[in-house]
Amino acid sequence: MERASDVLMREHRGIERMLRILEVAAARVERGQSVPAAVFTRAVEFIRGFADGCHHAKEERTLFPVLEARGIPQEGPIGVMLREHEEGRQYVRAMAAATDGYERGDPAARQALVENARGYTTLLRQHIMKEDSVLFPMSDRVLSEEDQRQLVERFEEIEREEVGEGVHERYHGTIEELERELGLSG
Repeated sequence: MERASDVLMREHRGIERMLRILEVAAARVERGQSVPAAVFTRAVEFIRGFADGCHHAKEERTLFPVLEARGIPQEGPIGVMLREHEEGRQYVRAMAAATDGYERGDPAARQALVENARGYTTLLRQHIMKEDSVLFPMSDRVLSEEDQRQLVERFEEIEREEVGEGVHERYHGTIEELERELGLSG
C-alpha cells in the first residue's frame, strides 16, 4: 500500500534536483559567469507552482491536520515545518524581486539573488531531511491504513483539481530542461 510519506518523499527528490539547479546557477553568478535570468524565473515558477503550490499544499491542508488529529501537536514538528514553509516563501519572494534587477545588470540585485537562492536551498535541504527522517517516519507510525489511503486519495484530488492534469509532468520537464541548460544532466 502506498503511504502519504511515499508520495511526498518522491516529490522531495524532484525538489532536490531543482535545489541543485539553483545552487549551481547562484555559484556561477557569484563567480561572475553569465546565467540567463530565465533560469531563476523558471526556478521560482517551479518552486511556487510545484514545491509550494502542490507539495506544501498537500502537507499543510491534508497531512498536518490529520497528524494533529492523531495526537502530534502543532507546537512540535508540524509547527517547525509550517514556519520553514513560510521562511521559504520569503526567500522565493526575494529571489523573484531580485531577478528583474539582475537581468538589468544591477550589482545589488545580483548579490540579493545569490544570497536568497543560497538561503532557500540551505533551508529546503535541511527541511527535506527533517521531514524524510523525522516527520514522515512519525506519521507512518500514527496513521492508520485508512488514514494513509484517504491522504493519498486527497493528494490525487489536489493534483487533479487544483494543480491541473499534466502539470506535475510539466514541472518535471522544467527540471530536465534547466539541468540540460546548465550542463547538469547525465
